[in-house]
Amino acid sequence: MPAHITLSALGFSTPDGTQLFSQLDLAFSDQRTGLVGRNGVGKSTLFRLITGATSPQSGSVTIDGTIGLLRQSLKAEPGETIADLFGATDQLAILARAAAGTASADELVDVDWTLEARLDDALARFALPATADTLLETLSGGQRTRAMLAALVFADPDFLLLDEPTNNLDRDGRQAVIDLLASWRGGAVVVSHDRELLETMDAIVELTSLGATAYGGNYTFFRERKAIELAAARHDLASAERRTAQIDKKAQQTREKQQKSDAAGKRKRARGDMPKILLNGRKNAAENSAGDNARLASRLREQADSDAQAAREKIEVLQHVTISLPPTNLPAGKKVLTLHAVSAGYDYDTPILHQFSLAITGPERVALVGPNGSGKTTLLRLITGAIKPLSGSVDVHVSHAFLDQQVSILDPQKTVRENFLALNPGASENACRSALARFRFKADEALKPTVALSGGETLRAGLASILGSTTPPQMLVLDEPTNHLDLDSIEAVEAGLRGYDGALLVVSHDRPFLDAIAITREVALGG
Repeated sequence: MPAHITLSALGFSTPDGTQLFSQLDLAFSDQRTGLVGRNGVGKSTLFRLITGATSPQSGSVTIDGTIGLLRQSLKAEPGETIADLFGATDQLAILARAAAGTASADELVDVDWTLEARLDDALARFALPATADTLLETLSGGQRTRAMLAALVFADPDFLLLDEPTNNLDRDGRQAVIDLLASWRGGAVVVSHDRELLETMDAIVELTSLGATAYGGNYTFFRERKAIELAAARHDLASAERRTAQIDKKAQQTREKQQKSDAAGKRKRARGDMPKILLNGRKNAAENSAGDNARLASRLREQADSDAQAAREKIEVLQHVTISLPPTNLPAGKKVLTLHAVSAGYDYDTPILHQFSLAITGPERVALVGPNGSGKTTLLRLITGAIKPLSGSVDVHVSHAFLDQQVSILDPQKTVRENFLALNPGASENACRSALARFRFKADEALKPTVALSGGETLRAGLASILGSTTPPQMLVLDEPTNHLDLDSIEAVEAGLRGYDGALLVVSHDRPFLDAIAITREVALGG
């Protein structure tokens, strides 16, 4: 029987009372399923519920088969090795004693003689230059992700749960994940905003504030269905608003008719040409009829209002964020950035960059590409002044802003609003709230402390603080800007950057993102 995961009537709320799931029913079988949704909607929480790291407050999780989980990041303990990550330390020690002729007979009974070869094969599959003894703390973020993926393949579970598997990977690493899933014969649930990866899925499940919806097919099919649903929701909203207007108009006409009838009755009563008992009877009948009409109109209006609100909520979930930006007024021929014969790094004898030159003029859109470790981050640190070149010169000729992956421009102890005002001291309260709202920080959301934000929310807050200024910088430097954003936020950033008329220098392995923001030139490092 194929492995499967079944969630039945699942309920879960965060410690502050925010409800993530209510009566959630989902089933995952032996296919590749992409799990998508806005940041904070509960995707990673769902993985914790499936693995048992967190318990549901109601409902149940049923698992048939074994599960392997890839977390978003790996915190390496001092002295922890690749062998520890693979759970192979003890067995490798037995093999070492066997090779030295010191293993006991009992140890040799169950020894796995293929262990070293299988471990090496798993590491090679993800092009990780490491051995079983390699310390995890010596690996970069991308290398740790490759190590975790290799450990999953080595364990050979029935189900893979991958939480943002391509976040820290270069192009080759991303392709390795796609290749792994293409050849995987078990089930896989993949939380990701990587559109290239999602295109390879067999199904997409979207989590929203309204629940979970499953779509058969890949990401393109999912977007097509979403467009249809958005059009239907807009039609439902227009229909509900028309009904509300018609009900209000009819109610007004009924009130006016009743007022005329009441006035006529008063005139008859004043003239005294009709028996009082008959006048009172007509008055009571009119009042009863008016009351019935009012109650009916009220019920119809409540239903129309409810339908309109449901349509608005659905549109809020389905509709893409749009961002408009003020101009930078950067002239086409203006020198923006000049690097001449730059060598940089942390050792004069082995520089990471050697005799590197680059010039950006006017509103060029330049992407820095290359494998992990090729010097992209070092180059950004040079441009922003975080480090000095070993030789050569770096000149930035215009106003500029840098958004790193840690969004270190933000003070974690300040609220989103306070950070915006600190970075834009001349902004009014209205300008601040308007800019933040464009990045989905509306009303009380803008009053959240930055330390309480998710990774994606923090990056949105940083982008809002930079791009929401009334005078945006003439050059924007971005380091992997889509790494922690959800799909809707990525599309919002793309929309904003398409409207940005300054110079762009972007480090990214996200090919659809680079295409969407109309990169005009790519500079390859380490090739």
